[in-house]
Amino acid sequence: MQLRDTSFAAAAAAFLCALSAAPSLAAPLSAEDIMKQNFTISKVADSTQDATFRLINSQGQERIRQTSGQTKLLPGTTDNRRIVVFTAPADIRGTKTLLIEHSGGDDDIWIYLPAMKKVRRLVANNKKDSFVGTDFSYGDVIGYRVDDWNHTLLREEALSGVSCWVIQSTPKSAEVEDISNYSKRISWIDKRSYIAVKTEIYDKEGAYMKRLTQEDVREIDPKNHKWQAMRLTAENVQTGHRTVIELENFKANIGVSDAEFTPSYLEN
Repeated sequence: MQLRDTSFAAAAAAFLCALSAAPSLAAPLSAEDIMKQNFTISKVADSTQDATFRLINSQGQERIRQTSGQTKLLPGTTDNRRIVVFTAPADIRGTKTLLIEHSGGDDDIWIYLPAMKKVRRLVANNKKDSFVGTDFSYGDVIGYRVDDWNHTLLREEALSGVSCWVIQSTPKSAEVEDISNYSKRISWIDKRSYIAVKTEIYDKEGAYMKRLTQEDVREIDPKNHKWQAMRLTAENVQTGHRTVIELENFKANIGVSDAEFTPSYLEN
């Protein structure tokens, strides 16, 4: 009887030791892990889409803009290239922007203004500027490198029935803060899609400045588990002005050409 007890104890001890040494498959994700997933979750090989921009002031008056756009990843990377062409109304028709991410250096931003008939290259500090008169900045459109920010998981909670991680992101350096013009971002990350369904943004003085929301989230590439919101809103809570972007005719992984993602193409 004593031998059986000893054998059982030894087997139990060995099992517990092996269990503790094995990697945990259910280990919780860190805030940085979650934000890395969020940063790449909408990046497909390429895409085309049309979009309606609605610029709405605090009195509810609207201006409508129409665009067409394309994206394509740089070969062998997760760096995205994005071109947006404004097609209406007449006062902005022909305006084009080209945004190119570079994970190892400064992102490229070009804008073509038809009245000037030339392409203008913007510097990194322009990322805090308004994206063609909207409430989104160029930085909001390009996205923020995960490694440039400190990320803290504040809590987990449901937002409009969506289970979310709530993550606070603060700049790691004064340069990052200056380029973004943000001192803090608080993001509600959907646990299913990793889309930031809401983000609260604070200016360099620490005041609540802007709210971003993403709705109508769809799985656009089931094979690679990629998701995209079809309705994006940026609201300046200090002025009451907001911009709503509604995507239409979204198509992913259709073989978009590289030829259009160059500054020279903007002048065509």
